[in-house]
Amino acid sequence: MSNLFSGINARLRGGSAKPSGQKSPSPSTGSQPLPSDTASQVNQSSTNTAPKVPPLPNSPSLAQTIGMDESSGVIASGDDVINSYTLPRPLPLWLNANYVKHIVKGNFMTLSARPKTVEQGEWIAHQVVEHYRNLWNFVRVVHEKEEDGTSICNPKTCPRMSAGANHSFTWLNNRREPVELPAYEYMTLMQRWISGKIDDTAIFPTDPSGVSYAHNPSITTTPLSQLSNPGEADYIGKRSGFPDKFVEVCQMIFRQMFRVYSHLYWAHFTEPFYHLNLEKQLNSCFSHFLLTATALDMLKPRELEPMQALIDLWAANGTFPPESKAYEYANLRAGERFLQLSGVSQ
Repeated sequence: MSNLFSGINARLRGGSAKPSGQKSPSPSTGSQPLPSDTASQVNQSSTNTAPKVPPLPNSPSLAQTIGMDESSGVIASGDDVINSYTLPRPLPLWLNANYVKHIVKGNFMTLSARPKTVEQGEWIAHQVVEHYRNLWNFVRVVHEKEEDGTSICNPKTCPRMSAGANHSFTWLNNRREPVELPAYEYMTLMQRWISGKIDDTAIFPTDPSGVSYAHNPSITTTPLSQLSNPGEADYIGKRSGFPDKFVEVCQMIFRQMFRVYSHLYWAHFTEPFYHLNLEKQLNSCFSHFLLTATALDMLKPRELEPMQALIDLWAANGTFPPESKAYEYANLRAGERFLQLSGVSQ
């Protein structure tokens, strides 16, 4: 993925941007109503300290919940599902199938699947670092200072950290009170928090002597840690020296990275990413991120709601293979309807 950003500096200087006379494309209009003024706003809290994240139930996604009217047994149509998302009209550009293509072709599942000999904790740690690096290349684009000293994402353009009208995210201050912050400040704090976790060798150990391999289930189904230390509690990453709360910390990191991606799509997809010809890079990294996060159970279905519509679309157009969890969490009827609204034949 690193070569996706080789031309990003030139594009920030305007060298590879779309021609200045080219207008932004018109988003799909579709048949969706405007969001209600009384639509409930979902506030989700973050923290600037090491949080203790309770295990989340494996609840169904929004798309799965509304896929069928239980009282009548009638399967909802694609339009019914899309209307339930309370999307703005016209639809965002990133819900037009013509603008959510990728810079590379192939099955991203091959990048997300853990090699058989790699221990699960090591693989999760590798994915955290890789996706963090990918994401902050895009954050740097919206944080880059313009000639007037302002950035594209600033307190005036993005007064709160949000993903559309229905989802906003709060930060916990030192008194552990949820507070709304401008998106720029929220993402800056998030970057410091994630960097602090990755650089903490008590959470992400770097001693190569601690690296272990996945055990061969054809030889024994008993974890090696149980064979060497019978009676001790086993957990993911223990054999490689990761702490017992390692998975919970990684789930929080993935959750926060997802929120940043959600904001980038809802607030900045057209400006600057489409105008800088970077939309395919963004799509490639985000679809890879979703496949990895769902495959490793770093994100639960309910947490995907801000981007559920795009997940539906990518499942319908073949970006997510049927064997992936991301595909399982999608509503194909909604995705197929998005393809129709985009004028894309199935």
